[in-house]
Amino acid sequence: MSDTLFASSIQSLPLIHKGKVRDIYAVDDKRMLIVTSDRLSAFDVVLPTPIPDKGRVLTAVADFWFRKLAHILPNQLTGDAPESVVAAEERDQVAGRAIVVKRLKALPVEAIVRGYLVGSGWADYQQTGKVCGIPLPAGLRQADKLPEPLFTPSTKAAVGAHDENIDFARCEALLGADIAARVRDAAIALYKAAAEYALTKGILIADTKFEFGLDEQGTLTLIDEVLTPDSSRFWPADQYEVGKNPPSFDKQYVRDWLTASGWNKQAPGPELPAEVVARTAEKYREALRRLTG
Repeated sequence: MSDTLFASSIQSLPLIHKGKVRDIYAVDDKRMLIVTSDRLSAFDVVLPTPIPDKGRVLTAVADFWFRKLAHILPNQLTGDAPESVVAAEERDQVAGRAIVVKRLKALPVEAIVRGYLVGSGWADYQQTGKVCGIPLPAGLRQADKLPEPLFTPSTKAAVGAHDENIDFARCEALLGADIAARVRDAAIALYKAAAEYALTKGILIADTKFEFGLDEQGTLTLIDEVLTPDSSRFWPADQYEVGKNPPSFDKQYVRDWLTASGWNKQAPGPELPAEVVARTAEKYREALRRLTG
């Protein structure tokens, strides 16, 4: 595990923000460097045990999707090599796990799209017959494919806090009606295109989270990460069965282990056993292999 990076320490650039997984540095007034660490967060707590290769896998998966979906919406990529913006002795920290992006005005909502009835959406439906206030037909079962993908936005919480699901009216209040509609339409179009492609690779995308920003001209732009095992629920199509929560190529395996461990889901999180670390790393790598070949 000597090749893991729990936290970057780029001294040649000013640190802007340290998130749950990503460390963000200022390159200049137009660009930022995003370094994806091997940290893993679950239940909004950053766990003390890194997952080998996770940062590189997430970077490669996101880079694949940014390029594949660029015809639908502009994205944050500049095309600049991360190694070109840091000191020579820091290049090993960014190789394969960092990107140089445009500095944009990030929108204060997470654009969640759900294609299947699972997770918090399933819990919501069981109680109310709705998902985030959106009525659904009666009689749906866990993991059912939804009649149409649902846009269910949430607020963006700080590290250690919980995101809050909001309805579309609240999304409009936060963003303005025009931008909220553009975000909704873009998120659903991105999800549909990605889900159609992933299915050809034997993966169902149950749900995912997008983030957007605006440039100086007001152009809606895809930012942060996109369709990674951290921001999405990927299911193997050959193991999909309505009524059950299928195994997934993401951190659900860790969440299940943490829940069974009796941890109270408050910081600090527990150390992960070597077997859980190895199996989690393999799930991330398998998602990359399947999606990108």
